[in-house]
Order: sequence, then C-alpha cells, then structure tokens
Amino acid sequence: MSGPPEILTSILGALPADVQLGTAPLPHLAPSDSTRPYVTLTFAQSIDAKIAGAGGRQLIISGEESMKMTHWMRTMHDGILIGIGTAVNDNPQLNVRHLPFPAQNTHFQHYHHPRPLILDPHLRLSPTCKLVINAAKGAGVAPWVISARPPKIDGFFASEDDGERLQRWETRRDALQAAGVTVILVEPETIHPDLPPVTSNLPLPAVLRILQEKGIRSIMVEGGARIIRSFLSATSGHLVDALIVTTAPILVGSEGVGYGEGLEQVPGLRYITTELVGRDTVVGLKLTS
Repeated sequence: MSGPPEILTSILGALPADVQLGTAPLPHLAPSDSTRPYVTLTFAQSIDAKIAGAGGRQLIISGEESMKMTHWMRTMHDGILIGIGTAVNDNPQLNVRHLPFPAQNTHFQHYHHPRPLILDPHLRLSPTCKLVINAAKGAGVAPWVISARPPKIDGFFASEDDGERLQRWETRRDALQAAGVTVILVEPETIHPDLPPVTSNLPLPAVLRILQEKGIRSIMVEGGARIIRSFLSATSGHLVDALIVTTAPILVGSEGVGYGEGLEQVPGLRYITTELVGRDTVVGLKLTS
C-alpha cells in the first residue's frame, strides 16, 4: 500500500497535491462544533463485534493491509486519543511504523506522527511505557496525559485518606513530568463544590475544548471500549464527525470485550462508503445531528 486507500480520502479528504503523502495532517478537517477539534472515531472489531479479549487483553484483529490503512489515517490527524485501559493493557506505540520505509531519514523524521493523548483520570500511565521511552529516544512524540486533580472534600463527605490520595497523585504526576510527559488538567463533573465528583470519567466536552485551545485541530480516537461508548453516547451533543470501522473475518467469543453494552444514546449515522482492504471490510460513516 503505497498511499492511503480510497476509503480514507473519500471520508477525510487528501493533502494538497504539492504535499508529500503522510508528511502532514489534513489541514481542512473542520468539526461540526467550533468549540472542539475534528474527531474521527475508528476501531477494528471481529464479526461478533469484539474489540479485545477477556479482561481487555490485546488482540491482533486487523489484517496487514487494514493495519497499514490505520497508520495512514494516523498521519492525517494532529492527535491520537486512547483511554488509560488501552494504554496499560496494550502498551502501544501509536506510531506509523507499518508505512513504506522512506528513501531518506527514519519513519519518525519523514512521516507526520500525531500527538498521543491519554485519558487518565488517576495518572496510571507508567513513566517507562513505550510512548514515553520512544519520545525520550527521539523516535516518538511525547504524550499528553489528560487527568483531574483529586478534589479536596470537606465536611460530611471528607475521608481520612483524602490527603494521602492527593499526595500519591502528585507523586505520579511529578514522575510523568520528569519523564517528559505533559499533564493537562480538567475539572471533574460535580453537582456541588462540596460533593465528590459524580463519576471518575473525564468530561469529554471539556477535554476536547482544552485540546483545541492547545492547538489540536483534529483527533483520531482509537478506543478502547469505554472510550468508544463515551464518544458515541455523549449526551452533551455529538462529539464525533467521522466513524471508520474495520471488521475482520474472525470470531472472538463471549468472553471478548465489546463496546455496545450500555450504549444507550445512539447517534444518527450517514453511510458514506465500504471498501475491502485486504481480508477486512472497512465501513465509513459520518454522524448526523
């Protein structure tokens, strides 16, 4: 595969003719909501709609050709977003190593690599994970971790270990920052300043807004299951512009992890195109209001 497959250019568009393939993000991607980046949600699934093995164990679902497609897609975006579960279970590199080897320079020097963006409310990302190590070696883009400082709760809802919890969080933050990671804070959702957060999930609209403020114009969201559900079922307006789903001809079984359970707020979809990429079927859709 010497360039992006047609399905990507059909849905996302292409670089200007004078720009070499894969060397820059697409400049024209514009979201339906001007307060956030353009969001492409993409994932690979089995024919029984599983995206991971038991307990979130990583599975190689995509075939070789559709994996290359995914790496071309990465070059088209400013950032690539995953949840901390995927970061911990898979220890991914989020690079474009499956693209054709350039005639000069390394993959990292030749191709555009998106900024890794990790949703990590409790700062569980290891300072020695592949994302951090690759960046330290000059072979990757340093990740940004989006988190929330543990709140200080007073009064009836206060806990004896609140101070220790904050201290542990600050220790993990300092270790990540010392390793070259940027930690970005968002405010957790609460119903009253004196009450604990209503959920450990980070508020996605606030996450996307602050990323746009920091210059991220387009994001490729790769999962895992919890992140996919959160983006598809957002109650505060649609957060996804394009949906690209790869289905591989394999079965995982009932112990595999899917993304449909709890998906109550189903968005409207507009079919764009389908393409056979190697052994896998790839479907492209746009989300409607």
